Amino acid sequence: MKHKKMSWLIATLFTSPLLVQQAMAQDAAAAAGDIQQINVTGIRASVRNALAAKEASNSMVEVVSSEDIGKLPDTTIAESLARLPGLSSGLDRGNASQIVARGMGPRFIGATLNGRELASSEPDRAVRFEQFPSESISGATVYKTQNAELVEGGIATTIDLQTVSPLKYNGRQINLKADALYYPISKDIAGADKTAPRVGGIYVDQFLNKTLGAAIAFSYQDQPSVQKGVQQWGFDESTATNKTPWGFQDDIRRGDNKRSSVLGKVEWKPNNDVLITADTYFAKTKINEDQLQHWTEGLANYGNYTNVNLINGYVAGATADWTKVVNNHSRWLQDANVAATGLNGKFTAGDWKVETDLSTSHAMRSSQWVDVRQWSNDYIKTTFDFTGNEHQAYSFGMDTGNPANYSAATLYVDTDGHVKDLLNAVSVSASRPIDNSIISRIKVGVRATDREKSYRQTTWDMGSQAIPQSAFETVNVAGFPSYIALKDFDSTIASVYGANATNPTGRVQTQDDLLSGWKVKERSTSAFIQGDLDGEAFGKTYRGNVGVRVVHTKTDSYGMESIGGADATPVEGGTSYTEVLPSLNLIFNLDEAQEHQIRFSAARAMSRPPLDELRASRILSTVTTGRPQTGTAGNPDLLPMMANQLDLAYQWYFAKGGLVSVAGFYKQVQRYIAITQSEAITRSVNGEGGNVRGLELVYQQAFNFLPAPFDGLGIASNYAYTLSSIHEQVPVGNPYPIQGLMKNNGGITLWYEKAGYEARLSATHHSSFVRNPSWDAGQLLVNGAETYYTLNLAKQLTPNIQVRFGIDNLSNQKSVYTSANNPLQQQVTDYGRRYNLGLSFKL
Repeated sequence: MKHKKMSWLIATLFTSPLLVQQAMAQDAAAAAGDIQQINVTGIRASVRNALAAKEASNSMVEVVSSEDIGKLPDTTIAESLARLPGLSSGLDRGNASQIVARGMGPRFIGATLNGRELASSEPDRAVRFEQFPSESISGATVYKTQNAELVEGGIATTIDLQTVSPLKYNGRQINLKADALYYPISKDIAGADKTAPRVGGIYVDQFLNKTLGAAIAFSYQDQPSVQKGVQQWGFDESTATNKTPWGFQDDIRRGDNKRSSVLGKVEWKPNNDVLITADTYFAKTKINEDQLQHWTEGLANYGNYTNVNLINGYVAGATADWTKVVNNHSRWLQDANVAATGLNGKFTAGDWKVETDLSTSHAMRSSQWVDVRQWSNDYIKTTFDFTGNEHQAYSFGMDTGNPANYSAATLYVDTDGHVKDLLNAVSVSASRPIDNSIISRIKVGVRATDREKSYRQTTWDMGSQAIPQSAFETVNVAGFPSYIALKDFDSTIASVYGANATNPTGRVQTQDDLLSGWKVKERSTSAFIQGDLDGEAFGKTYRGNVGVRVVHTKTDSYGMESIGGADATPVEGGTSYTEVLPSLNLIFNLDEAQEHQIRFSAARAMSRPPLDELRASRILSTVTTGRPQTGTAGNPDLLPMMANQLDLAYQWYFAKGGLVSVAGFYKQVQRYIAITQSEAITRSVNGEGGNVRGLELVYQQAFNFLPAPFDGLGIASNYAYTLSSIHEQVPVGNPYPIQGLMKNNGGITLWYEKAGYEARLSATHHSSFVRNPSWDAGQLLVNGAETYYTLNLAKQLTPNIQVRFGIDNLSNQKSVYTSANNPLQQQVTDYGRRYNLGLSFKL
């Protein structure tokens, strides 16, 4: 009920009269790419700068602007993006990560850094935005409409992250930050870290009479990786009634998630006709996570049940005899990094402006799950009651924290996996003004990319070995049965199973390992022509752009195949396609001051297939007469998803930092990619598609007309309502709506800034939506409705020192996933609240 109330609160805000309707004269806006106010800092300046960039753009955009050098509104850009109109995010380990926009998931989101496409450590193309901390990112522009010069790939949005430009600052700038993080949920988990540090900083300076600028930024965060949860595994659907559960598991995690980054950037401007920029960015994530789990075994036999609670034919609760409990003490290791390096040159030759860009981006991820698995010695009674709505009660008829109650341990390494992604690109563009024409500027350009992505894995086990009981300890977790865990995980494994027990070097891949590996090469070229529009019609001025982008892409896919259980052998495939992407953006000024605007956009856009789904790997049955071939496979013949889209918006810039906006959009998606069974083969295919349509409302204002001290107040709020006719292909008979579709999505931020005090209280809400939180493309889940509250406070102690305090997830919102469209089949995870206390030093 509280989620519905939040939706109505956000929606009602936009049907209420404005507190003040006094229009104020608005300063002439600079071009979107040139806006960076450095003489005024803080929340108010950030709001004004972002709004100025939004108004100046010829496209429909949302903008995140830094409050000060090295200071975004949040720790990472992901959190800031998730509060923009029409946007939200999925969580990973409690952190905002992959972005959802306009009712569409990460597959429809394009991501660039300084205009350059990024490699990804995910198997598909999705970029993890928590990799970009506030120290390195000066802002972000979210393109909701297309234009010809924009890199193709984002039907929903293209998100361009920008790094600091040192020559735009006047003199040396140094900003250092240090924070202490506190996670109270760790008090419930023995051995979990409760506190951790976060540090970061940025240095900017100019040399050689301000013709040479340099910037260096860094960040490091040692975040506790703590969570607790329970997951129901699903039901045996082979019977019409009395459908029994396959089982369930609980899950406790205690470890650390270390994230670090570094940015280096140099700009050289010897004169007004030349600007050379070289920059490099590197971010690394290292997760070392201790996992404790109980699994059930033998739960699906209805004949062993008593005290059955049957709901709609499903066994939601019972006491089951002749079951076993499995204790798992596991270690999850993950090392991931992303790097992006570029060299850019801008030159002026007469009326022509020429830009050249050379870039490379690579990403890698290595991961390994090592599990010490032990079964209970005796059969036990297991009592469970999983009735939905986050109700998950269970107990085991044994002391689960006593090592003597378990058998010898088996060591499993499942899996040791490695993703590699390399993306090289080069582009050249040129533009010049045109006099006495409705086209004020013409721009042409070409771009070429070469990308290669691959995945390789190895799995093995070391058999059953007796581990001395003295090597174990009992771990107690509030609200959960006790666990047994190795006191020293690495040393015990080395002594019992051998020094190289977890080392993949020299190990032979299994058949499944070979069939899981793949490599995809993708080469693309594009060319565009775009004209900027500027004129007058029907007594009203207008501006915008019109253009077309032509894209040609060729993919080659490699993998292994097995037919009828035969040994894996190499297989390859591929495809190519050419797409024409026209676009038009128009802005009509309804008054001389250009405060009231009508914006219109029409375009054709594309999003390429996920790279992992382009794999050539396949496992198929033997072809026999009268029987269809069955199996699972990638699909190297996948074509990009396409969309014809329309956008219409009314915007009223009624004051500095003030905006009322009403926008509608319609996207007709073609060739939607979904997991399906085609001729009994499970794989991704291009389907028919459908439409995605929605309404977005925005109201923001600084209340500087109020009497002191209330003149430091302000509000930023938004609400989006989205519908779609597109459905996934699973579950069969009751398929999910399109991934990422949030029917209701919005947020309210109340802020205060005056006399050195800063405060921000944010509430964001989204209704339930379908997502894929794992690396298995076919594992779709319903992420339940969520409302998150965040509080940030700050006080300027001196002109150089600021103290900060924040609370994230104030209401302790849990993540709830529902599988198979069955409300009884839930996974509930608690990440807890998070606190931070920090100092900032600026020189």
